[in-house]
Amino acid sequence: MTYFDQVDHAQLLRDFPIADAFRATFTMISRDELYARQNDRFMRLMQRVWQIPFYQRLYAQHGLEPGDIRHLEDIDNLPVYSKTDLMQSIEAHPPYGDFHGMETSDARAILHTTSGTTGTPQVLLFGPKSREIQNLLLARAYLFQGLRKTDVVHSVYGFGMINGGHYIRETLLHWTQAMLLPAGTGVETSSRQQVVLMRDFGATCLVGFADYLKRLADVARELGIIPGEHIPMRMLSGHLGREDRRALCDAWGGAEAYDWYGVGDTGIIASEGSDHNGLYVWEDAHYLELLDVDTAAPVADGLPGDMVVTVLFKDDIYPIVRFNTHDVSAFETSSSSLDLKLRRIRGFLGRSDNMVKLRGINIFPQAIGPLLDVRPEFTGEYICRAERDSTGRDQLTVMIEITTAPEAYAHLAPVYRELLKTKLGITVDVELTSPGALSHLTGIETRQKPVRLLDTRLA
Repeated sequence: MTYFDQVDHAQLLRDFPIADAFRATFTMISRDELYARQNDRFMRLMQRVWQIPFYQRLYAQHGLEPGDIRHLEDIDNLPVYSKTDLMQSIEAHPPYGDFHGMETSDARAILHTTSGTTGTPQVLLFGPKSREIQNLLLARAYLFQGLRKTDVVHSVYGFGMINGGHYIRETLLHWTQAMLLPAGTGVETSSRQQVVLMRDFGATCLVGFADYLKRLADVARELGIIPGEHIPMRMLSGHLGREDRRALCDAWGGAEAYDWYGVGDTGIIASEGSDHNGLYVWEDAHYLELLDVDTAAPVADGLPGDMVVTVLFKDDIYPIVRFNTHDVSAFETSSSSLDLKLRRIRGFLGRSDNMVKLRGINIFPQAIGPLLDVRPEFTGEYICRAERDSTGRDQLTVMIEITTAPEAYAHLAPVYRELLKTKLGITVDVELTSPGALSHLTGIETRQKPVRLLDTRLA
């Protein structure tokens, strides 16, 4: 039996509608109907979970038995786990770990790994059904954001063992009619080649991580290729986080930018729409909890917490129940202007395991860039260095690329220090550098996600 034989594409579209059917479904559905749908999928998922050694061991440690979970309301009785637990599973049961359930499934397993941004790459496993649902849900986002069948989509997600480039390629080819330029990262296709490709093929949509999307606009101008004039870009879609959206849009000649959120294990979880008022959670596919970073208790709407996700459809290979992404967000409290009956989050606000706590203040390195965007000489590139002195006192230094000549650094450094002190509420050190000087540390040309924190406290 082939991959395609294991996927009923028509049924997937009925279960997880996209395009016009998506809007019709989620403007008409009630919250009670949606919860009932979540509960049915959760209980089916739990039947699968109890077959898997990783979960059997985890739940036994907490005194749980199969009959203890009778409804989605019981989910908070289940323990939360994270990548650390998965890596321990892989170490004890190499090379795949024991969290996947391949030995008790007829589904064909698909193997990828994470990029290793937060450490050693982690095994990612999918079955054909869950893989195609993830693809379909990302297509839902692109179409929700306005993707057209006439669009030419330039993708800068990497290939190799990581999932990103393959995920975007499958999504666009399987579930949309748009043309795809699968350029990959700056290592796979140089930045200069990328902008020439976009010009020659008339790219209208650019997808990837915000940092590199902005870098490509700069490279285009260096080559005399003007976004919006020589490249008809109208739409940007990717992981914007807390980046300066206006600066990104302006860099691409006024193209409209959209955010979405997901992780390698789960696929897309939430997407921004045309209202640009938070990211709509795909609640028919995911049960998302926001838990306090320190206590793991649910946070009130509007307050930040770790995103803990249960993937309601992943009942073939590698089921996911209460996986702590350690990505921080908050639920929106206002109503949807699109009248969709889905909860919204504010997007990616930072990583709790990358958080630096200085004298009682929580600082997320990913949030530093948007604070610096008010300075005209800031190139958009920076990295934070966390250090601990001999007395045990922690200190943060922000290294910043600027276009101004080095002789002006002494004058500008206090300006940057005061800006960050005002925005963060705490004093940090500043080191100014020339454009490109930090690329060997951030990996902006070689990585899907640039490094924003060097934590020497762990050395």
